Amino acid sequence: MDKEYREVIEIDVKKCGELVAKALDQAQKKVVGKRKELELILATLLAEGHVLLEGVPGVAKTLMAKTVALVFGLDFKRVQATPDLLPSDILGTQIYDVKTGQFVFRKGPIFTNILFVDEINRAPPKTQSALLEAMQEKQVTIEGITYKLPQPFLVIATMNPIEIEGTFPLSEAQVDRFLSKIEIGYPTAEETVEILNRYYEVVDVSDIIPSLGLKDVLMLINTVKKIYVDINIKKYTASIIEMTRRHPMVKLGASPRGAIALYTLSKSIALIRMRDYVIPDDVKYVAYAALSHRLILRGEARISGITAKDVIDDVLSKVEPP
Repeated sequence: MDKEYREVIEIDVKKCGELVAKALDQAQKKVVGKRKELELILATLLAEGHVLLEGVPGVAKTLMAKTVALVFGLDFKRVQATPDLLPSDILGTQIYDVKTGQFVFRKGPIFTNILFVDEINRAPPKTQSALLEAMQEKQVTIEGITYKLPQPFLVIATMNPIEIEGTFPLSEAQVDRFLSKIEIGYPTAEETVEILNRYYEVVDVSDIIPSLGLKDVLMLINTVKKIYVDINIKKYTASIIEMTRRHPMVKLGASPRGAIALYTLSKSIALIRMRDYVIPDDVKYVAYAALSHRLILRGEARISGITAKDVIDDVLSKVEPP
């Protein structure tokens, strides 16, 4: 890498890392604990992907999404998925304007920077497909007219892992559209005490002062693209993906989209760590978020209680880092 170019990147990365650290500290004034989860949500945003959050009700999924949006100075909208939710309820629709005698497009909540879709698996398949298509294309087509979505555009969708009745499970291909899947667990006893101590401060997010603005976020996204990834790190990433396909407990391993997720998320984490290059620990740090939802395990694995996390841990232990 050119020396002068490297020095410029190092300066950019240091500045970006400081901005991110400040924003994360601000977010943790509202979100107790969950530092890694916040980092992974941010890493997905900077990698221009989408996040699937899995966790039981009441573990601060909505609070985390709203806090990230406010801290980074981004527009935020929320949609509660229900069985009668229509594609037009999310995308928007053409309405007749009596004054002009013409149809005009009324934008739906998808026209925002961060769209929070609560319980996405409660939406009917047609609505899920319309949303996931918009996520992939980053545009909406209504009556033959295409409308670009704002940039950046991040969908944070949630699923409740324990409820089955009244849900429409996402297919493997649909889940694969999410760059990362993050499990939101229960807080520790100490964190629960802190939540109680700060309850009246935490529930009100109106006093959050944005640490960044839209231009800053776009600058961070552009800087992530410049993060250097050595050929040996790329080979390490490819070996991890290949091992998931050959693992005895895996029926269907990670696709090339999984490799891209591992690659882009590790670059985002390198930036958050104030480095202009990726190291093996970055890849390991994001491996579960990038790959857990892309692996389909064999029946004997489920019977034995083996999870995707167990498989990924096993893969990481067997693939030698550079």
